[in-house]
Amino acid sequence: MISFLLSIGALILGYFTYGKLMERIFGVDKDRETPAVRLRDDVDFMTLPTWKVFLIQFLNIAGLGPIFGAIAGAMFGPAAFLWIVLGSIFAGAVHDYFSGMLSIRHDGLSISEVVGIYLGPTAKQFMRLFSVVLLIFVGTVFLVGPAKIIDGMTGNIWNVWIWVAIILVYYVLSTLLPIDKLISKLYPIFGVAMLLMAIGLVIALFFGDYNIPELVPANLRNMTNDPEATPLFPILFITIACGAISGFHATQSPLMARCMKNETLGRKIFYGTMVTEGIVALIWAAAAMTFFGNVEGLNGAMIANNNNAAWAANEISLNMLGQIGGVLALLGIVAAPITSGDTAFRSARLILSDIFKSNQKKIVNRLLISLPLFVIAFVLTQIDFGIIWRYFAWSNQTLAMIVLWTITAYLIYENKAYWVTLLPAIFMTMVCSTYILIAPEGFQLPNDISYIGGTLITLTITIAFWVYTAQKKKVFVGV
Repeated sequence: MISFLLSIGALILGYFTYGKLMERIFGVDKDRETPAVRLRDDVDFMTLPTWKVFLIQFLNIAGLGPIFGAIAGAMFGPAAFLWIVLGSIFAGAVHDYFSGMLSIRHDGLSISEVVGIYLGPTAKQFMRLFSVVLLIFVGTVFLVGPAKIIDGMTGNIWNVWIWVAIILVYYVLSTLLPIDKLISKLYPIFGVAMLLMAIGLVIALFFGDYNIPELVPANLRNMTNDPEATPLFPILFITIACGAISGFHATQSPLMARCMKNETLGRKIFYGTMVTEGIVALIWAAAAMTFFGNVEGLNGAMIANNNNAAWAANEISLNMLGQIGGVLALLGIVAAPITSGDTAFRSARLILSDIFKSNQKKIVNRLLISLPLFVIAFVLTQIDFGIIWRYFAWSNQTLAMIVLWTITAYLIYENKAYWVTLLPAIFMTMVCSTYILIAPEGFQLPNDISYIGGTLITLTITIAFWVYTAQKKKVFVGV
């Protein structure tokens, strides 16, 4: 329990200290008009109350990530606590803050366009394709997945495709309607529900007969059943993404960058929501390690249920929170993926509108861009995503890696403290390159060869980055 409380305290302290440092390095301008004010169109660009922006951003970036990822990551033991704390403070929150603030400084542009400004046209074209495909993929999976869950919860009274159709209609509306008509009204409710569920778990952990393992040297090891098949590095750092660092966040931040009324709110909105998500991930990881008796019990239960984190989350909620937990679990396990799906489609629309310079004030323009997205998504629902889905975690962290390199380039060009993103960029490059070499869905190379290969790839990317930025800095015009 002591390590758990210290971990939460460290995250809160990180917000007030390291978060403040990030704000100082960026250099917020309280007198500078934000895109929400300067480019208001009452569709995507408009000011919203700060508390709503916070809750929308929190749910945008969270979804099921800090629940399912934390449960799966808890199978490694208390080392998960360490990654959540250090990852959130020094990587995830930094990634989210600078990607959001750079979007604000560039008229609310999508992350692909921001990458292009600092890493060049080739990187921009790659990111356009990469991010749109990733977002359509997320939207599709969170179209079918929740439909199947609801169908099961309702006793199969309707065909699963009826639920798919209902969710798809909601996705269409949330993608096309102005952000204050649907998203800003529903998201705060779901965001509060997720926070209440986390608070309820903390109360249960405190007053129940639970023993949270401590962060002591004996526990800082790989506690999975087969450490050789699931090495702590890099598997843990891919498994826990949204609770530590996630590239998906960079696709979501521009939505709120277009709704903030002042730059000074950036630390609260971007850094603060990531820290909040880290706390939620800590709580779920602690609950998973204790509810099943211990870490070994968690591993046994997960293996017996095909590593189904949704099952584990439902068991934890119902047994630790009772009937209220059942309602909150419904909101979390069903509503959370749906809210990730709808903003995925909305983000894809914004990226495509940035690419084609399409004015989104007219609904016909929004429809022309969005319709192909939904057609593609519906076609993809006919495909078995069992194998493809495993690549999402790696793709997500690869996106985070690219964004970290982008922010580093910005800081270099501006003669600012670039080390704050350089170090996590190098680390995440090592994680992503090693993972794809070692993972079953990757090249399945032996562990030692994968580590060597990951190191060589990281060195190559780092050297190429320094050569590129050194050349571009001579002609770069600062923002």
